[in-house]
Amino acid sequence: MKLFLVAGEASGDKLGAALMAALIDLVPGVTFAGIGGPQMEALGLQSLFPMEELSVMGLLEVLPKYRQLKRRIAETAQAVLETAPDALITIDSPDFCLRVARIVKAARPAQKTVHYVAAPSVWAWRPGRAAKMAEVIDHVLALLPFEPPYMTAAGMSCDFVGHPVVAEPRATEAEATALRQTLMIGPDQPVLLCLPGSRRGEVKRLMPRFAATVAALRRDAPGLRVLIPTVRGVAAEVRKMACRWDEVPNVISDPAEKRAAFATANLALAASGTVSLELAANRVPMVIGYRMNWLTWHITKRAMLIDTVTLVNLVSETRAVPEFLGPACRPKPMARALQDLLRDPQRRAAQVSAMETTMQRLGEGGAAPGLRAAQSVLAFLQRG
Repeated sequence: MKLFLVAGEASGDKLGAALMAALIDLVPGVTFAGIGGPQMEALGLQSLFPMEELSVMGLLEVLPKYRQLKRRIAETAQAVLETAPDALITIDSPDFCLRVARIVKAARPAQKTVHYVAAPSVWAWRPGRAAKMAEVIDHVLALLPFEPPYMTAAGMSCDFVGHPVVAEPRATEAEATALRQTLMIGPDQPVLLCLPGSRRGEVKRLMPRFAATVAALRRDAPGLRVLIPTVRGVAAEVRKMACRWDEVPNVISDPAEKRAAFATANLALAASGTVSLELAANRVPMVIGYRMNWLTWHITKRAMLIDTVTLVNLVSETRAVPEFLGPACRPKPMARALQDLLRDPQRRAAQVSAMETTMQRLGEGGAAPGLRAAQSVLAFLQRG
């Protein structure tokens, strides 16, 4: 069996790696080609080009790279056609992946296509997107439990396979304690995680605001220690910007240390995205802040059909996690929200309850999502 996988950012790399690991166990001799990051590469994928080239979000951010992205779309589609895989499996990054699938389907209509995704574009602001997906996608692996009806109504087969965050390894208490000792953090010192995103544009916009938020928070929490877990593609940028903070935080990129950081944290200030689920898995109370350029924000806000973008709020059907989006992403209000979490046990308890509901609904305690995704792919291929 030959499979061509395309992932465009860190969250997609995690999905792809879990799927690959399960397929390796289920299908002896399976081979992979495509685009991925360090986790997929560790399982034998030789990425066609660095995955980080695709980690672009927002209208004004894409425009300067449009010609390069268009060239990469054509290059990827050609590689799929030359590989002639049993299935093309695209992972999130719909603006890139669905364009690749469209070129491939036009040249080879019988090519089987699978899209592995949480699809907010379908239920959050572009309900017609499912019909567009159905023109080039045969089968969907859904991460969120309420997504399959949107997909099947458009004509695709779809399985809810669970979110991989529920199966990711978590640090032990001993590992968390060891990290505190290594970083000389006292056992009673509060630890704040700052998570400014996995794309360069996000980091550039959010790091200064997060720095100002932390400075305001320190006035009421002078012993606060700040850790910034980050990913390969933006680690250098994060370290460079962190050096400008009043008190330079610890930047962590080692996977084991990142897990320990999540296990030891008392609260978090995070960009909107999958990271909210990682925090939920570790029961870390959070505040979400996100800012994009003016034009992208106003277009997105006008199109949105929901009143929250935080996945914990959506899946738990609560609004327990405060979020500050667009112009509301300002240091003083975010600092006040973090202060409330530090001071108010009831606010923390409400978030933890929402997190537990979220993890249960995403498949915590059941079969690993990577395994369920692999089984869904194999069942789809067997149906012919």
